Amino acid sequence: MFRKRNRTTRNVEATPWSRTRLLAMLGGLVVAVVLTLVGGGQAIWHATVGTRPAVVATDEPTARADARPSRDEVAAAAMASVDPQAAFHPDPATMSGGSIVVPQPTVLDGPAGVPTGFPHTYEGALGQWGAIVQTVLESMSLARTREIHAAWVRPGGPAFEQWTLTRNVTSFLTAARQGGDEKDLTTVVWATPAAGLVKGGDGPDWTVVCVLLDVQAWIKTESRMGYGLCSRMEWVDGRWQVAPGAEPAPAPWAWPGSTAAVAAGWLAWREGGVR
Repeated sequence: MFRKRNRTTRNVEATPWSRTRLLAMLGGLVVAVVLTLVGGGQAIWHATVGTRPAVVATDEPTARADARPSRDEVAAAAMASVDPQAAFHPDPATMSGGSIVVPQPTVLDGPAGVPTGFPHTYEGALGQWGAIVQTVLESMSLARTREIHAAWVRPGGPAFEQWTLTRNVTSFLTAARQGGDEKDLTTVVWATPAAGLVKGGDGPDWTVVCVLLDVQAWIKTESRMGYGLCSRMEWVDGRWQVAPGAEPAPAPWAWPGSTAAVAAGWLAWREGGVR
């Protein structure tokens, strides 16, 4: 989505790792998935499972039963529970779970190189969040992530060091044994928005949106998984930006288009026209 890429077809054999060896590689992290892939899959697993944000308690008073939820309650509300293996398991759904039409950006090189120009709608917020996540993951560069954070995260939002996307990049580089603060030239990461949903909103200028990406990486072998991530978004200065407040509760991860993804409520990503 958002920009065209030249893809090369590769024949790659996936090799399962034993649970013991996987846990040893992860340095004792508690991992629910037994099966993953060598090389790139190991790095993607580090960059996601090891960095999922916890739900943060708020100091705001609990909303009355007859009042609409507060912004913190919308963000922190738990989402569907999915088997962790669903992120790696295609299992194509036999019935459609519906779709969401996401507008396209009108500016491909916005602040910090992130596509922008999405409309002032919840679907526009979803498109902008997808563009931010896609740009960060495909660059896998701490310097670029810092630039993107400075350009797109509002004061009061997650600090750079604590931002889930920063931790994703750091964990990927560590697990992939990259030498510096960015991926090397032999490593390729593609992150394509495949599904999305609007979790909730509070008027036209604030919403929580979630994107499910089809993430593929080549290091020594190919790996692939579904990766979901949510964010508060706020319309400020004529564009959607990451809003102040703690990061939302974790989104369910599932292979895009799978039975688990449909059951979790993910809507297939459909590209709409520019405004």
